[in-house]
Amino acid sequence: MPGKRIMVVGAGVSGLGAIKICLEEGLEPICFEESNDIGGLWRYEAERGRPSVYKSVISNTSKEMMAYSDYPFPDHFPNYLHNSKIMEYLHMYVKHFHLLKHIRFLVCSVRKHSDFSFTGQWDVVVGLFTNPFMPLQKFPGIMRFKGQYIHSWEYKSPEKFQGKKIIVIGIGNSAIDLAIELSHVAAQVFLSTRSGAWIWNWVWDSGMPMDTVLFTRFNSLVKKIFPEFLINRWAENKLNVHFNHDIYGLLPQHRFLSHQASFGDDLPNYIITGRVRMKPNVTKFTETSAIFEDGTEEDVDVIIFATGYTCSFPFLENNSTVLDIQRSMYKFVFPPELEKPTLAFIGILQPVGATIPTSELQSQWAARVFKGLNKLPSVSGMLADIRKKRTKLEKQYLNSPRDACRVQYVDYMDEIASEIAVKPNLFSLFLWDPKLALELFLGPCTSYQYRLQGPGKWAGPREAILTQRERIIKPLRTRTLICAQAPCCVPLWLKSISVALLLFVLTFIIIKG
Repeated sequence: MPGKRIMVVGAGVSGLGAIKICLEEGLEPICFEESNDIGGLWRYEAERGRPSVYKSVISNTSKEMMAYSDYPFPDHFPNYLHNSKIMEYLHMYVKHFHLLKHIRFLVCSVRKHSDFSFTGQWDVVVGLFTNPFMPLQKFPGIMRFKGQYIHSWEYKSPEKFQGKKIIVIGIGNSAIDLAIELSHVAAQVFLSTRSGAWIWNWVWDSGMPMDTVLFTRFNSLVKKIFPEFLINRWAENKLNVHFNHDIYGLLPQHRFLSHQASFGDDLPNYIITGRVRMKPNVTKFTETSAIFEDGTEEDVDVIIFATGYTCSFPFLENNSTVLDIQRSMYKFVFPPELEKPTLAFIGILQPVGATIPTSELQSQWAARVFKGLNKLPSVSGMLADIRKKRTKLEKQYLNSPRDACRVQYVDYMDEIASEIAVKPNLFSLFLWDPKLALELFLGPCTSYQYRLQGPGKWAGPREAILTQRERIIKPLRTRTLICAQAPCCVPLWLKSISVALLLFVLTFIIIKG
């Protein structure tokens, strides 16, 4: 008997994972993609017309943390990947799991079928949509400016900006990347920020990828045990060791945990050499210049707004039961007031970590809800959970669109994994497979952990977990030294303390139980 037909909108990293999960669950997915290829934003296109990465963009999450849970990256791939390598991986993934035959092009409209309340079915119409955010109304005089102004999604490569004086507005990852790249050809680059930012690095202790060192179950436990002000103090001191954020004009008013930090390993090098100059917020533009909050004025030829994208769904019908004005979603996946739970939003959140694993787990949960194997709470229960999370977010983070859908990576992964019984059981593993348990607790929280048990279990996750450090080191060690010793992310003393702490927690759970 054929499975339910599932429509997937978009063949980016989240959509591809959703197709694969649907096939695992015996469903019949059909994916509608707005362009003529897979990859979504990761696919570089030289021509304007759709949001995509610029030519030089590199991932901000390392390969082990961003891999699909049943398809590790090749061990020779670098840890942080150029967009072309990510596209290579995605094509390998699609080919390996035979996903291409399930993709169709294009989509713009999704509306409830006339008998939705009975069947939960949707009607689909094809077309295009894009939505960069460009807050021109906040910049008086912009319409009088005689130079060029663009959104960062229009930027592809630096050649055409040779000899220009450029101001980049924003302090997110794209803003920093563009400021650095353009400084190689521009007469001067100004980086304007209203709020400042904490800048963290791809390369962390012992030269390891930052996310493989920080995003662990051990650190997640530490964050729960110690008060927030201590975590903030540690993180801010750590980042200020690399360079003093105050002296470099980047010090934000908010604490580290209150807002998403930005990546910029190279930024201080370009500030100290004067190739990038930090500036405060622009108060207004003249025909040929920008005037800043501190009263300074600089001549500029080009303005680039690296101000992100609006979180909108123009292909969905305007119906408050589908999505209300606050875009309320139960666990950032399910609209709570639909008559039938046949619509799920995948990847519409801001994890402090990789997108692929969070989207993949969301898809697993959604597929099982669609099949009727998992039940959602009542409408009132879902709305109560949404209000509780929203209140927590408002207390914890700044009032910013970037933080409205922000989740802590390990906590959120475990939360969704618990819905479908794939969260790893550390207590059981510590008794029967202590080597694996220790790597789960101290090592990077990679997606393979969520394939050890329950739906989607496969034969390879244990090996993938125990060899993940080898895949991290291999592309780095291209000059082999005699008697070279493998770098260790976790010192021996920390391992000893961690084992003792793990035993204490497990004992506490047993006594409490």
